Amino acid sequence: MTAQRIHDTVAHDFRRVNELIIQRLASDVPLVEKIAQYIIESGGKRLRPLLVLLSSQAAGYRGDDHLKLAAVIEFLHTATLLHDDVVDTSDMRRGRRTANARWGNAPSVLVGDFLYARAFEMMVELQSLPVMNVLSHATAVIAEGEVMQLVNVRNPDLSEEQYMTVIHNKTAMLFEAASHTGALLAGADPEQEQALKDYGKHLGLAFQLVDDVLDYRGDADTMGKNVGDDLAEGKTTLPLIHAMAHGSEQESNLVRQAIRKGGLNDLSRVLTIVQSTGALDYTMDKAREQARSALACLDSLQDSTYCGALKLLTEVAVARIS
Repeated sequence: MTAQRIHDTVAHDFRRVNELIIQRLASDVPLVEKIAQYIIESGGKRLRPLLVLLSSQAAGYRGDDHLKLAAVIEFLHTATLLHDDVVDTSDMRRGRRTANARWGNAPSVLVGDFLYARAFEMMVELQSLPVMNVLSHATAVIAEGEVMQLVNVRNPDLSEEQYMTVIHNKTAMLFEAASHTGALLAGADPEQEQALKDYGKHLGLAFQLVDDVLDYRGDADTMGKNVGDDLAEGKTTLPLIHAMAHGSEQESNLVRQAIRKGGLNDLSRVLTIVQSTGALDYTMDKAREQARSALACLDSLQDSTYCGALKLLTEVAVARIS
């Protein structure tokens, strides 16, 4: 499997990152530890810490601080998941009940805060102001992205440009920060630093666009979420934006009303419109375009097993649709 080949490149480091994550989850408050471990161990792909390990070593890093940086990125990501699920009132993620569904909203939010705090503790231990600058900025941008998405719930007038800004802030920003800080840790030259930063951004955008498609093609067993979850929450994603722009007036109005209402009453009709207008193919084309941009960023890096793994990771990001 291609995905396994990527992990094999940094298998030893990956095990050490997982050990460090468990070690730094320790808390004197049992519920904090229980919820944090539940969400951390819930079967995620650890793409963002993987990106730290690969990008830092692709830029020539040979120390051990990339392990701590990878754990920091995973803690930041996990904190956003805990908060996201509360905001979205989600009850399922990665095929399991969400933390808020099991323990309630208040503990989930507070444990998310704990993970942010622990991430910043570890960030300080790295003693790198450039790394801290990137990660603190990224954390603020991600929060802004969440608010942007929230204020646009049940808004069918969201433009494609506005949507791309939302997914850059909400999703791609942490990918970008992971690869960028990996380059900074390695002391990469300005060209390599910019290349790895841009690589993460384009990879993150490709990843989210594929997720947009999977919301209308996937299933709970393979994705850990149900078809139509975005529509149920009133989220205007790119397939819906394209469908409204290219469907008939009647079809466009139906999709608009479905977004405004939320829920799944109109799911079957919306699925038909999304298919007939070519919205899923259009979104996949956009994802592949971002993946090509990501791959182009790697041209300035010296060829290595780590650089090769980054290329494979880009292919995997857009190959999740059978």
